[in-house]
Amino acid sequence: MTPQTTTVDRSELLRLLENSRQELHAAIAGLSDAQAAASPGPERWSVLECLEHVTTVEQRFLERLKEAVQSDAPAADKEREAAFLARVVDRSTRAQAPELVRPVGRFRKLSDAVESYNAARAATMSFVEENHASLYPRLLSHPRFGALNGYEYILLIAGHSRRHTAQILETRAAVVAN
Repeated sequence: MTPQTTTVDRSELLRLLENSRQELHAAIAGLSDAQAAASPGPERWSVLECLEHVTTVEQRFLERLKEAVQSDAPAADKEREAAFLARVVDRSTRAQAPELVRPVGRFRKLSDAVESYNAARAATMSFVEENHASLYPRLLSHPRFGALNGYEYILLIAGHSRRHTAQILETRAAVVAN
């Protein structure tokens, strides 16, 4: 018998996605377009650049997930999943974004970046709603984390957003203080 994502798992994934969306919204609340576009220093992204990156990554990850090869479903491993999510969010080690998902200046206004992010997140949540039973058998490879199932890929999307929300909060503190 292959394990499938249960209603509880689906609810948990949707909760994680929604919570990380709300956390990002809270981190950018009240910023002006000028503050969102300000970089806190050399080689550091602005809030707009962070939002562009998070949105681009989420869109790409979702497309990869939709195209993922179906295989024998690995057993759910809640300890591994929790450890994985903690690893994704951990900012003690700086990660370099691949060229393909580095910001290129898609957004000039914070409202445009937020609208694009919200659309990407809505698509991800819709995918989870419609495909929750087939997440475990979807197998993908990630350059940093290796082999992941679809459930873990959704954790990666939520965790990636949280990781960059922490970066946005750091950026906000630096640019608003100036």
